[in-house]
Amino acid sequence: MEPREKSPQQIRDIRKTFEIHPVSGEVHLKALLDFELIQSYVINIEAIDGGSLTGKSTILIRVLDVNDNPPEIVITSLTSPIPENSSPEKVVAVFGVRDQDSEDNGKMVCSIQDNLPFLLKPTFKNFYTLVTERPLDRETRTEYNITITVTDLGTPRLKTEHNITVLVSDVNDNAPAFTQTSYTLFVRENNSPALHIGGVSATDRDAGANAQVTYSLLPPHDPQLPLASLVSINADNGQLFALRALDYEALRVLEFGVRAADRGSPALSSQALVRVLVLDANDNSPFVLYPLQNGSAPCTELVPRAAEPGYLVSKVVAVDGDSGQNAWLSYQLLKATEPGLFSVWAHNGEVRTARLLSERDAAKHRLLVQVRDNGEPPLSASVTLHVLLVDGFSQPYLPLPEAAVDAAQADPLTVYLVIALASVSSLFLFSVLAFVAVKLCRRGRAAWVGGSSVPEGHFPGHLLDVSGTGTLSQNYQYEVCLAGDSGTREFKFLKPVIPNFPPLNTEREESHIFLNGFGFN
Repeated sequence: MEPREKSPQQIRDIRKTFEIHPVSGEVHLKALLDFELIQSYVINIEAIDGGSLTGKSTILIRVLDVNDNPPEIVITSLTSPIPENSSPEKVVAVFGVRDQDSEDNGKMVCSIQDNLPFLLKPTFKNFYTLVTERPLDRETRTEYNITITVTDLGTPRLKTEHNITVLVSDVNDNAPAFTQTSYTLFVRENNSPALHIGGVSATDRDAGANAQVTYSLLPPHDPQLPLASLVSINADNGQLFALRALDYEALRVLEFGVRAADRGSPALSSQALVRVLVLDANDNSPFVLYPLQNGSAPCTELVPRAAEPGYLVSKVVAVDGDSGQNAWLSYQLLKATEPGLFSVWAHNGEVRTARLLSERDAAKHRLLVQVRDNGEPPLSASVTLHVLLVDGFSQPYLPLPEAAVDAAQADPLTVYLVIALASVSSLFLFSVLAFVAVKLCRRGRAAWVGGSSVPEGHFPGHLLDVSGTGTLSQNYQYEVCLAGDSGTREFKFLKPVIPNFPPLNTEREESHIFLNGFGFN
């Protein structure tokens, strides 16, 4: 079979690649062979002797492939960024590989790094797709640098690497999170309006608008609580302000909820509890419960002159609307009619005698007691006590003249009651006298008409015999005694006195009533 005629270009390539020794006929290589360009050569050789005879021969040279070409990677498509909530098997990239070598030198394997949420899947000859293996989380990792490695099977093995970057786009899948589940803030009462009392803070792991947090107050549990007029919050930074002065005695603890919401779509939110504790300020003076200082007649305490030192005269009772040390009360005797006679215990307000009483001590005493709290600055109140020294509690006493005058001037109702009581007493005394006079008249008339005589026997001179008109079946003797030297004309006691009388006439039964005459000591 005759070899085909070579083109001039092929002849030039052969001559550039090979050469032959003119004497020995050795064929030498003049240039590098490239299997990827020419896999075989056909060389025609002609020999000429001295007699000008020729001979021809053909040499077939086949080029053997060596692994001198690394694989190639061609990216045809790449999707970046991809949403973090993408479903598995989402295609990220499509690429092809090739190797110009032949046989094993042209066979390739493709791989990426381990521990990545991506997979390489072959599609058709020398083409691959890069897909997601599982859902991504942008808050954990925002981007992935993926190295695609293609290695041939030649000897030695050659490989090619290609780096691609896949960004993960954000999805609003994280609600804002407060730095604390609950916040405790403190504010002193009587604060100035619009006072900054603290703040809350929340963060969002998302990005962009999904991470922009706004704050708002939740409606209070108690619908009667005017939260909107007490506290406000800055919607952008969560700072809290007291809108008006707070009163510890009216509101000690203020609890409400705060919501933090992002600007994503749909928006996500979370809540936190805020507790505002109102701190007490010393803005309440002590209030005296006993003795009351209400403008009425002052309360007078009685002390027997035989009282021992330390005798409890009275006790000042006071309270304070504040709390803590602002409500710690101490008592002090500021002024006394006779210093040194009475003392006040500082912690409980008990007023006691400091020494033995004597006859030289005045009967009337006036004490001024101060009640003081322990606040800063301290506040105080004072109370006046009236003390009357008496010989004994069984002995009546007259009220202090100036106290009576003050009472009459201060309270007209008391004057009316005294006048009414005096009128009733006078009417009662007149009625008693009239009743006695009527009884005596009837007795005298009955004795004169009936001829009855006074029973024989000795009767005490201070007794009066009343007989014949009573309802008693026997004679009784009553003695009436009045209170001495008081001027009040009050009865002290009424008791029957039964003397021994001689026997009476059975045919004529008489009743005698003896009434002691009214006398005043």
